[in-house]
Amino acid sequence: MVVDGLSSPDEVRVRLEKTGYLVDDGLAVACFLALRLHRPIFCEGDAGVGKTALASALAEATGAPLIRLQCYEGIDASQALYDWDFPRQLLHLRAAEAAGITDADRLEGELYDRRFLITRPLLQALETHPSVLLVDEVDRADDEFEAFLLELLSEYAVTIPELGTLRAESPPVVVLTSNRTREVHDALKRRCLYHWFDHPGFARELAIVRRRLPEVTERLAEQVTALVQALRAEDLLKPPGVAETIDWAEALHALGATEVDAELAVATLGSVLKYREDAERARGLDLTSILSARGA
Repeated sequence: MVVDGLSSPDEVRVRLEKTGYLVDDGLAVACFLALRLHRPIFCEGDAGVGKTALASALAEATGAPLIRLQCYEGIDASQALYDWDFPRQLLHLRAAEAAGITDADRLEGELYDRRFLITRPLLQALETHPSVLLVDEVDRADDEFEAFLLELLSEYAVTIPELGTLRAESPPVVVLTSNRTREVHDALKRRCLYHWFDHPGFARELAIVRRRLPEVTERLAEQVTALVQALRAEDLLKPPGVAETIDWAEALHALGATEVDAELAVATLGSVLKYREDAERARGLDLTSILSARGA
C-alpha cells in the first residue's frame, strides 16, 4: 500500500500520533517499511501494551478498513480464508431438481459459483484494496496454521480449486500479534518486520494516557500512571499493561475523581488487576507513599 503523505518514518509517526497512538523511532520505521515494502509487522510482547491498537491506528491513519482475524487453538483455513455456503448450495440443488435440471456438469458449476463462497478475513483482506489485516494472537494457533499463513503472506494469493487463483491487487498492510504464550516459528518471523513491545516508562505512559483521555485531570493521570508503574515492579501473575492504565484512569474519572488516594485506589483495583493474588499483593503495598512521591 502506498499512502500519500507517508514518505518517511517521521511522517508515519505524525499520522499515527494524530490518531492518538504514540510510537517510538523503531516502531515508526517498522510501520514505514511495512507500507513501502509490503512486509508484515510481527508485534510481540505482553498483553495490553498496544499491539492490537497499532493495527487500528494504521487503518485510521491510512484510511483503510481494518480486517481482523482472531486466532485460537484449532483454527484452520475454512475459518480463516473461505468456506462454501452449504445450506444455500443445498437449497439451490433442490430448486434445480424441482425445475427438472439434470445436467450434472451444469449443476456442479452452479454449486461452486462465487455467489456461494463465504469469504473469511484472510480472503477479505486479499480482495479489499486498500486494507489493514490484523492477525491477532497468532501464538494461539497451531503449527499447521502458521505454515498456511506463511505461504499466503509470501505470495498474497490463494488458490481455490473451484475458482482458480485469487491474488491481491495490492497487498494489505499486515500486523501479526503474539503474547508469547509459545514461540512462533522462525520461518514466519523471518517473513516479517519484528518489533518487541515493552511496557513504557513513566513519561511515555503518561503521555499515552493524556492523549487517550484528555478529559482526565493531569494530576489524576500522573497518579494512576505512577501506581501502575509501581505495580509492575511487583512480582504479579499478570502485570497491568497500558490498556489497564487507561481503564483505571477512565474508571476513576467516571467516579468523579480528579485525584486518587490510597482508599480509592484499593476500591478500584478491579479495573487494573484481574487476579485475586495480584489484588491482595497490591493491597499490601504502601500506596500512600507511592502517591506522595508524585506530589499527592
